[in-house]
Amino acid sequence: MNTRLPHDVWVYRMVVAALGLAVLASLIGAIVLAMDGHPTPESLIALGSAAVGGLAGLLAPSPLHRR
Repeated sequence: MNTRLPHDVWVYRMVVAALGLAVLASLIGAIVLAMDGHPTPESLIALGSAAVGGLAGLLAPSPLHRR
């Protein structure tokens, strides 16, 4: 049984927006901590890096749809 979910553009947009907000939040948090003289936690760097990787994976064109 091959039942696929219908293509929902809004879910895709919400995921991209959430990952973009995570990138911005980690970047702003790192800048604020650096301005206060505190070291940037590695978890904040990892969160931002994972969000950037997720965005790259979602926004990169699929190799199956090349023409």
